[in-house]
Order: sequence, then structure tokens, then C-alpha cells
Amino acid sequence: MNQEIFSSFRRSDIARKIVAEMQETECDEPVKLMHVCGTHENAIARFGLRDLMPQWLEVIAGPGCPVCICPASDIQMAVDLALDHGACVTTFGDMFRVPANISLAEAKTRGGDVRVVFSVMDAVDLARREPDLKVVFFAVGFETTAVTTAAALLTDPPDNFSVLVSHRLVPPALEALAATGQVGVGGLLLPGHVTTVMGTTEYDVFPDKYGVPVTVAGFEPVDVLLGVKSLADMVIAGDAKLENRYPRAVKREGNTVAVEAMWKVFDRCDAHWRAIGVIPGSGLELAAEYAHLDARKQYSLSPDLALEELKPGCLCGLVMLGKSNPPECALFGKACNPENPYGPCMVSMEGTCRNWFKYRRGQ
Repeated sequence: MNQEIFSSFRRSDIARKIVAEMQETECDEPVKLMHVCGTHENAIARFGLRDLMPQWLEVIAGPGCPVCICPASDIQMAVDLALDHGACVTTFGDMFRVPANISLAEAKTRGGDVRVVFSVMDAVDLARREPDLKVVFFAVGFETTAVTTAAALLTDPPDNFSVLVSHRLVPPALEALAATGQVGVGGLLLPGHVTTVMGTTEYDVFPDKYGVPVTVAGFEPVDVLLGVKSLADMVIAGDAKLENRYPRAVKREGNTVAVEAMWKVFDRCDAHWRAIGVIPGSGLELAAEYAHLDARKQYSLSPDLALEELKPGCLCGLVMLGKSNPPECALFGKACNPENPYGPCMVSMEGTCRNWFKYRRGQ
């Protein structure tokens, strides 16, 4: 995509036109929409898009931050690998400081070998360079990163490499919320990254079964506003469809090569989401052919589900379900801040609390 086309998605005149059309729309009832992507939250907060919305429209954040929903028990297994099993634990930078019983950053200060990598292939390359080092990649993230983990495992990594899998799938989580009615929203703004990889077919269930409109959106200001307007228009019209407002990246079938690789390496499993609970079919585990690379089996690990998910007073669970905004938490910006994250939503650039602290503090 050339720079001129890319720049058009940040043009203020286009954004103002979309906003004006929404402001001119008559709506007698409040409309609440939910996005499920931390990058959407970052864009919405960074560009002040909530301040542009009509009074009748509210856009809330859902469980779209992958490191935020990573269970404390999974983090503790990674910590145990570094401190008790002599493994070199590698992971992404936004996972490093996520609080649990102790964070991986704290494990490093206690002598654990914990290293930040930019990709799973960095971890594989490390294992190849240092055959005497036991390297474990702590694989966290949604489908977007799961396909990169799968691609790395298809390269026949060395015997001193293994993976602690904590990948999660977006559609089952959203369907669980829709089925239980925990979150009363009129429409869902779907994540552009995940749908670029996986396509949109798994989201047909929302308009077809639950009567909930869904729209795919990109991450520039015009992208987000187009997605929000699409959803608001459908809600007002009483219509429920799946619309793609990110066609330059998202195709209905997705990236078929990446999807095929993911399902070759992984099987679906039930999975725990931090402060939300177990969601059927929402996780990934290594298929039998790749079970020898499973760090849980290699090191005889099992999750301690009795671990405290959130510290007392932390509202991250309610924030991730869209039931509270960050300033409603008494700890927000005080005991909990980016330098001293008390809850998981304050760590990553995809965390709702982190974005509100950086861009909307005091609002």
C-alpha cells in the first residue's frame, strides 16, 4: 500500500465526515458496542475517538488483550521453569511484567534466566546456538501469534527447545459471552489482526444465531470510525449481519496457509481466561505429533488453579468484560500505574487500563 493511500486513513476531513453522519443520526435508545482487540483500544484512546461519538453511542473494551487474560497459573508455570527447573524462559516483552504470584521480571531478579524475544524464531535460534541451554518459549496470544508458533514448530526445532502454550481463541470466548448474556451489547467490533489470519467465517454465528451484528475494522482512525458506524447503523436498523470494513487486509477465507499450519500443530482444548473462567474450546494444545515439544510434559508441570487471579481491589476482571471503565477502580493511576502495575490491564500497550492511563487519565 502506498503512503498516500495509507495516509487517507488518518485524514481528519474523512474522519469528521463519518463523525458528522453519526452525530446527525437520530437514535432514541442508547447503543453500546464492544470491541475485542487491545490494538483497537489503543487507537480509540490515542486518537480520542470516544470524545467524537454521539451521546447515544458507547464503545466499551472487551477481553481483547492477550497478556491480560493469560492466567496467573500459566505465568506461575513459566516462573517455576526459570527458578526451579533451570530453563531459559523466553517470551514477548509485554508478558515480562504481567503480575501474578510473581512476574517473570521478578523471577529474573531472583536469578531466573528470563529473556525477552521479538519472535518465537528468536527463541528457536537461541536453542540452536546454545545446545546445552534448555530453552522454553512461553507462547501467549490469540490466533495471530499462534500461527507464528505453529510455523516455528514446523521447522523441526532442536531437542533443547520446548513450548509452554498459553494461546487463546477469540470466537469461542465471544460466543460464551453472547450465550450467557453477561455483556449486554448491541454489536461487536471484530479484531483486524485475528481476522486477517483466520478469516471471518467463525463469526457468522453471531448474526445468525444470536442476532448480534459484527463488523471487522482496521486500526487507523478512519478504520475504527467506519467500523463503529457500520455497527451503529445495523443496531439502529434492527439488522444483524457480518460486515468487513477492513477489506484491504481481511478476506473471508483468511490466510489459508497460516490456518492450515496452525491446525496441523495444534488441537482445540478448554482453556482458562484470567478473571473470567474456563471457556470450552477456547484454547490450543499441541497435537500428538508435536507433544514432545510440550514444556508441561517435559517438566511435569501442572497449573495451580488455586492461585489468586487478581489482587484485592483490582477491577481488571470487570474491565475485561466491559462492565467497568478503568477510572472506576480505586487503584487506577494511584497504587496501579505503568511503573507499578497492580493488575494485568496496566501492563501492555493493549491493556485497557494502560491506554486510559496514558491517553485519558482523569476522565
